Amino acid sequence: MQTTFTEDQLKDPGIQRANEILRACVHCGFCTATCPTYQVLGDELDSPRGRIYQIKDMLENERVPDAKTVKHIDRCLSCLACMTTCPSGVHYMHLVDHAREYIEDTYKRPFTDRLLRWILAQILPYPMRFRWALIGAKLGRPFRFLMPDARLRAMLDMAPKSIPPVSRNDDPQSFAPQAKQKMRVALMTGCAQKALNTDINDATIRLLTRLGCEVVVAEGAGCCGALTHHMGKTDASHATAAKNITAWCAEMDDAGLDAIVINTSGCGTTVKDYGHMFRNEALAEDAARVSGIAMDVSEVLMKLDLPNGADRGAVVAYHAACSLQHGQQIKTYPKDLLKKAGFTVVEPADSHLCCGSAGTYNLMQPEISAQLKARKVRTLEAKKPDIIAAGNIGCMMQIGSATDVPIVHTVELLDWVTGGPQPRALTEPGKRVPEIPILR
Repeated sequence: MQTTFTEDQLKDPGIQRANEILRACVHCGFCTATCPTYQVLGDELDSPRGRIYQIKDMLENERVPDAKTVKHIDRCLSCLACMTTCPSGVHYMHLVDHAREYIEDTYKRPFTDRLLRWILAQILPYPMRFRWALIGAKLGRPFRFLMPDARLRAMLDMAPKSIPPVSRNDDPQSFAPQAKQKMRVALMTGCAQKALNTDINDATIRLLTRLGCEVVVAEGAGCCGALTHHMGKTDASHATAAKNITAWCAEMDDAGLDAIVINTSGCGTTVKDYGHMFRNEALAEDAARVSGIAMDVSEVLMKLDLPNGADRGAVVAYHAACSLQHGQQIKTYPKDLLKKAGFTVVEPADSHLCCGSAGTYNLMQPEISAQLKARKVRTLEAKKPDIIAAGNIGCMMQIGSATDVPIVHTVELLDWVTGGPQPRALTEPGKRVPEIPILR
């Protein structure tokens, strides 16, 4: 794609990067075939190619975005399926993130939009605030019909039926390996996951220590910054990310780390991009160090000796989170691990398409999100699974709200079959309870 940025414009590192990405695009349109919003809406402006044209026009002309441009860019899920399918290697993620930052800096949204985005930015990255908000949403759910905005109703619907107790495993501490030590790793405990499902981190710690890892929860680490980063709130996202970088580098410089383990794939995509996010800041070198050893939990488990399991007699439908299969290009590891543990693994049709969760997308774009959720649940249930497994809390909440098939994090299943407790989701009221013999 030909661009016409001036020399002065190209002095800005963000514009310089945008120019590189735009010039890589050859207009082929392969991205439209895998874009969920284009599949649902059928509008070229709601495809990656259409958004690229709009972003190019906006940035080249230093134009204050109009409501139409903002609408189409806001509709992007950042699922990154377009990056998987692009034959030219267009790094759409960096381009749309820059566009969101530009919009945040130059466009004045309607008051209700500004308020909702401010509320989300002030609550979701903070586990205790989020926990209290979930309690409030649960109490307010009977009155959802009074809410004039679909986004407010979506926020009430997000609250789980039960809110888990606080896990003390999330406090800064170290967990000794239960077998001969093979690795020393830091576990990212995250933010929203600590309020929505405390079992995932607990299962991760049990499983990793059982397989020979010393697991450290670093002092000062918290939210990865993804939620505010994808809203274009760069200062807020970099502030939380910087705390992680400082905390993990302190561990790296002390007793050393073999990996930073992340069990929420949306966070993993962001942490692995810290090197780019901070490339022009004082923390550039440390950010690159962190990105260099950041790993999804499935990557770490592939390096360890997970025991082979007997046939469990259970069919697991694996849902590939977009941030894992497209953002991190990890496609086979979770399935390989589940198969090794003795499960029969199946995948739904169109497994490359997003479930519609996408961070805060299901709250800010509930209508489109609901259509994607219905499609994903339909294709998963068509496989008649005993269990649905996924590697991202957002996907688990999204899919679990629309099916009676229990949905469990991959790590919880692997922990269970190697000595841990049965996942709570397998006995949750209202779900189909599979009868699975667990042979240790």
